[in-house]
Amino acid sequence: MSDISLTASMRSNLLSLQQTQSLMDVTQERLSTGKKVNSALDNPSSFYTAQSLTNRANDLSSLLDSMGQGVQTIKAADEAITSITALVQQAKAVANQARDISISAVESSGTFTNMTIAQGLNFKIEGAAADVRVGIEKAEAETITIDALAQKIETELNKATDTSGAVIGGFEVRVNADKTGFKIYSGTNKEVSVTTNNSDIPFFGLTFSGTASGAERAQYQERYNDILTQIDQLSKDAGYKGVNLLGGTDQSLTVVFNEDRSSSITIKGVDGSTAGLGLAQATSWGNLASIETSLDEVDAAITKLRSMSSEFGNNYSVVQTREEFTENLINVLEEGSDKLTLADMNEESANMLALQTRQQLAINSLSLASQAAQSVLKLF
Repeated sequence: MSDISLTASMRSNLLSLQQTQSLMDVTQERLSTGKKVNSALDNPSSFYTAQSLTNRANDLSSLLDSMGQGVQTIKAADEAITSITALVQQAKAVANQARDISISAVESSGTFTNMTIAQGLNFKIEGAAADVRVGIEKAEAETITIDALAQKIETELNKATDTSGAVIGGFEVRVNADKTGFKIYSGTNKEVSVTTNNSDIPFFGLTFSGTASGAERAQYQERYNDILTQIDQLSKDAGYKGVNLLGGTDQSLTVVFNEDRSSSITIKGVDGSTAGLGLAQATSWGNLASIETSLDEVDAAITKLRSMSSEFGNNYSVVQTREEFTENLINVLEEGSDKLTLADMNEESANMLALQTRQQLAINSLSLASQAAQSVLKLF
């Protein structure tokens, strides 16, 4: 078989077609991938630099989700503090209402006078296993003060038990400002009254009338304690994805800000329960001093809640700011990577059109060269 002989013109056109097809393959790849640098062979410096930028952007993107969850965890705690504060304010309003109630009392009449004979007074308490007797011997009756007498009566009344053996409690004896007599109050819904004197003469010159009952204040006390129960339940429900920043100091949240974990913030939990806020269940609200104690606790709790809210607010701001910064940094990294690798689609489309035209011209030129060669052969 004889060798195929190509003219210089045909050989030139074939080489041009080959080069054009190679350029078209490159352009087609750029158009299909959208990138002008698809591998290290295209441009080693741009490829590896872009890869480094993309890898860091991906690492930060994974941290961005964690930051977002951190923001939500702090937000959950802060929302819970706002709700707890509202409940504490409500509890304060209940305590103030209870304090302003004028409750009934066993009132004395006459003027306190020391006695030279033994004195005794019997009290009937609703639901008590037995009446309460307060007895004062002759020697003590001659020297006892009205304040000491009131304290003795209060002590004996608060020893009374119900039929089950439980102490009833909540009784208070208040001496009048002029020291001439005293009033007896019940801090519970149990009524108390004086039944009889143990002598034919007034008890230290005093006679007693009326019935003491703290039933209305007892209702407010129950309402107050119900609110405190709700505070405890709310603080337990303040968690987000297993982290409750109001669940105590053993709880904490760590938010990482960069890919090598060298930048982070740790937010320590607080105790948002009534125990952590210093709020105790109310008892003996028939006693004004007990209500004042509850009000003092409420005021201290409000101050503590404000401090907690401020701290969480600061942490929330820090994490949210870092989250926004990371989002912007990711955009910068991705934009930098794209500038190194992405192709200009308009430019590549124009190149493809030019190469297709060039290819067609080369084909036409090759065809003409072939026809010219055949015409020469026909002469022989």
